Amino acid sequence: MKLSREVKTGILVILGILAVIFGFSYLKSSSFFDDSSTFYAVYDNVGGLQSGTQVSINGLVVGNVTSIRFKDNQFKSIVTFSINEGYGFSKNSLAEIYDTGIIGGKGIQIIPVFDDGVTAKSGDTLQSRVKPGLTDLVQENLTPLQMKVEGAVTHADSLLMNVNDVLDYKTRLELRQSIAGLNKLVSSFQVTASALNQVLTDNKEELDSSIKNVNTITANFSELSKELAKSDLAGTISGLQGTVDNLNMVLSKIEKGEGSLGKLAHDDEFYNNLSNASRELDLLLQDFRLNPKRYVNVSVFGKKQKEYELPENDPAATKEN
Repeated sequence: MKLSREVKTGILVILGILAVIFGFSYLKSSSFFDDSSTFYAVYDNVGGLQSGTQVSINGLVVGNVTSIRFKDNQFKSIVTFSINEGYGFSKNSLAEIYDTGIIGGKGIQIIPVFDDGVTAKSGDTLQSRVKPGLTDLVQENLTPLQMKVEGAVTHADSLLMNVNDVLDYKTRLELRQSIAGLNKLVSSFQVTASALNQVLTDNKEELDSSIKNVNTITANFSELSKELAKSDLAGTISGLQGTVDNLNMVLSKIEKGEGSLGKLAHDDEFYNNLSNASRELDLLLQDFRLNPKRYVNVSVFGKKQKEYELPENDPAATKEN
């Protein structure tokens, strides 16, 4: 059967219309005979998200974005995306915008929630959030550092201005003079060090001899220490400690009034009697020395013993009176 030109033209027009429809559907990343579910999410800022962007669940692509438009005069964006059939999740799940790469690109990932809530159905609006990208994180961390750097630069500028104010012509001149004086001082130290080295060089033999003498003295001290260690110094100290303990015991008895020394130290009457006896003995010895005839009378050839006469200045009589 031969088709007329009009029929051929009509067929071509219909095919063209179908091609346009299929092409438009392809450009929108949706199939003409698609039976997927449609969901919505509202964002304050989509960050460059475009239609046709893939939608994934746990990294698996399950759909794509079909349209993005403003919701109201506050310029909040409502994103429409489709998900293939066979993926069920709770209505409380999140639709999160995230970076798909380091150099850019945005995508939507569904963070499913498996609870006892209502299962999401086509036409539902899911909760939304935007995950900070690498650029946002870098900017967030670099902003405080940038502020600190700017503050440090500002302080450095202020410090330099203050230094310039302090270092006027007179101060710079005095600073140069101080540096010159310091250089002279260093030179003087170098000369002194050279002289000291020369003295050490000239007296090297004497210094060596002195060091040898010190070594000898050290050796002698070492030998003395060994001799002291061998001489039972601990036993001597122990005996000395015992003697001190005995002396402390005697002193303690004297302090308590025990024994003759204790009574002498604490009994006043005993002390007074002893003192008087000592005084009487002293007087007796003195009288014996001054008047021996009072105590010794020798008669020669039967001569009658002469009666002893008491001297006028008898010390005993004087003491008794």
